[in-house]
Amino acid sequence: MSDDFVLDVTRIREDARRKMKAGPVTDSYGVDSERVIDILNDVIATEMVCWLRYTRHAISATGIDRAQVAAEFTEHAAQEMQHAMRAAERVSQLGGEPDFDPATLARRAHTDYTTPSPNELKEMLEHNLLAERIVISSYQEIVRWLADRDPTTRRLLESILEEEEEHADDILDLLGT
Repeated sequence: MSDDFVLDVTRIREDARRKMKAGPVTDSYGVDSERVIDILNDVIATEMVCWLRYTRHAISATGIDRAQVAAEFTEHAAQEMQHAMRAAERVSQLGGEPDFDPATLARRAHTDYTTPSPNELKEMLEHNLLAERIVISSYQEIVRWLADRDPTTRRLLESILEEEEEHADDILDLLGT
């Protein structure tokens, strides 16, 4: 088996000089960057809705297990906000504008914003577990779609996905199932 890999550094250097304003998006970028930006803006909306839901649930939770559940919700909310910021940074790197428009967040999000009554901790946990499962499935599909065409965005989503799976596991533990 022969190794026929040849790297044309001269061509790469010339292309890099000619297209400097494109930033990190090079000719070898394997997918439509506008489509990736649109998908990432939906990820931002999803993460923002999750942040809002977790924050609302943490603040309004009541009952004997309130402290433990509210602490978990608060931790998850902070991580959801970080996910949104990381996705927004990637949108910017790809030459797009992160979309934080409050008027369209709920429509673009993969999950729903829910407000169970404050004494319904189990229902809050179930709503958040459902949302995590939706996010996990959505992000897995995006990762498969990206494949090796945009490894940076794929790795970003894989790292977010890992934390979303941890959230689902944490909630399952709190539900005692």
